[in-house]
Formats: sequence, structure tokens, C-alpha cells
Amino acid sequence: MATKKTTPAKRREIKSDIAWSTHDKIGVMGYDLVNDLIGKINLGDMGFLGITGRMPDARESKMFNAILVTLVEHGITPSSIATRMTWAGAPESLQSAVAAGLLGLGTVFVGTTEGSAKMLKAALPNPDADVSLSALANKIVDDVRASGRALPGIGHPIHKPADPRVARLFAVARANGFGGSYIKLMQLVQKRAEKVYGRELPMNATGAIGAICCEMNLPHTIVRGLGVMARAVGLVGHILEESRNPMALEIWHRIEDEASAHTRGKFKQHAKRKAAKKR
Repeated sequence: MATKKTTPAKRREIKSDIAWSTHDKIGVMGYDLVNDLIGKINLGDMGFLGITGRMPDARESKMFNAILVTLVEHGITPSSIATRMTWAGAPESLQSAVAAGLLGLGTVFVGTTEGSAKMLKAALPNPDADVSLSALANKIVDDVRASGRALPGIGHPIHKPADPRVARLFAVARANGFGGSYIKLMQLVQKRAEKVYGRELPMNATGAIGAICCEMNLPHTIVRGLGVMARAVGLVGHILEESRNPMALEIWHRIEDEASAHTRGKFKQHAKRKAAKKR
């Protein structure tokens, strides 16, 4: 029986503009890593270069670095606890412990930068459009409430009535020419949310950062990555502290004790009932 010949799929070109290396040179985004970048730019500027393919100007550098500094640390949070617990079980794998902490950066913690940026961009594709920002804010909040979803960038379990990071971030944004329509829209969203939900709902740092990233014209699909970059730095610090002053095992034992406290003695009761039946 003759077999049908198949035409091989056309191969797509494999291409990357990010970096290359030879035996004596390394190129990154068109720059010579050794002569143009090492010792001449900071880590934040390197991150901006990696995302946008170009070096930031002075205003962008100030703002981008301020965003990263904001996201590095927030104490004993779910992400840092996950990192500490993972390191306690596998101290030979620092990178796995950091990865464990980063895996939880989603729609509740840190990753809401992406949600707020996406929300704002969808509502206001053109920041220069002649539209009512108040009307847009009302629609955003009303639509989110009707859907039953959480409003990204709004609310904080600790920082009430205001997240202190927000005012500072917006001050840096204004000082560097990024205080535009997206920040105003996010502020109106926060006010509308408090009115509609009838309770204190401060804008949080991720909401502010989402708005600022829109002002900087960064794609919302990469905004969560800024949190990943920054929080990785903080989690390395948590591992170092855990190695010197451990708390992970104490956390484990306390939680285990409390979580299982209500079951203790049940085995003894069962044994007594079983013995009584035998008699």
C-alpha cells in the first residue's frame, strides 16, 4: 500500500534581538556588556533595557527604579513565608526557595499591578482622548462589582485609610512628568469604589504602579514582571535572614499544633470506646 507523502512544515526563523556572545564579547540589546553597561548603569536601568530594548532617559530611570524599590519588600508575607519554608526543606537549593515565593505573585499579591494596568488601558486606550474620566471610573467599578470580581489595585488589609507608598509614588511620577490621565482615572476609581461598596478602600501600591506603568506606556502583559524582578531581590534577603535567625520550623510547628489541636485526644477516646465494647 502506497503511503501518502506529506509536505514538511516550513520552518520559522529563529531570531532574538536580546543578546549574543562570542569567545571574547557579549552583546546585550545592541550594547557591549563589558564596555557599555557593567559599572555604568544600575540594575533598574538594566531591567528597563531588557523590557523595552532601549536605555531609559533620566525621568524614566528615576520612575522605573522607584517602582522596583517599592516592590522589593513587604515583610513576612505569603511569598516570603513560602520561600522560608521551602528553604527549610531544601537549603541546598536557594533558587528553588526564591521560585517558590515568586509563584504566589498573582491576582491578590503583587501581580495586581498587571490587573490594574490592564483595567485602565482597556477603559482608556488613548490617554489624550476627550472623555469624562469620572464616567469611565464609574463604569469600571460598576462593571467589576456586577461581575463579582475583585477590583485590582484597590484595598489593603493593613494600610488604612491610605497606603503610604501611593502618595510617594505619585509624587515621583509628577516630578518626572508621568502624572497624567491614568493616575487621575485610578484615583477616581478608588473614590467610586469607596462610595459604591460603602467602606474604606484605599488604593494600594500595585494600583498606583499599574497606573504609572500605563503613563510610561509599558505593556500591561509585562507589568507583573516588574514585581517578579523586585521581589526576587527581597526573597534572597529573607533566605539569608532565615539562615541566621530561622523561623520556618517554628512557624511549621505552631501551625501544626494549632491546626490539629481539636483532633487531639480523639484517638484515646476511640481506644476507650473500643475497649469498653470488648468488656
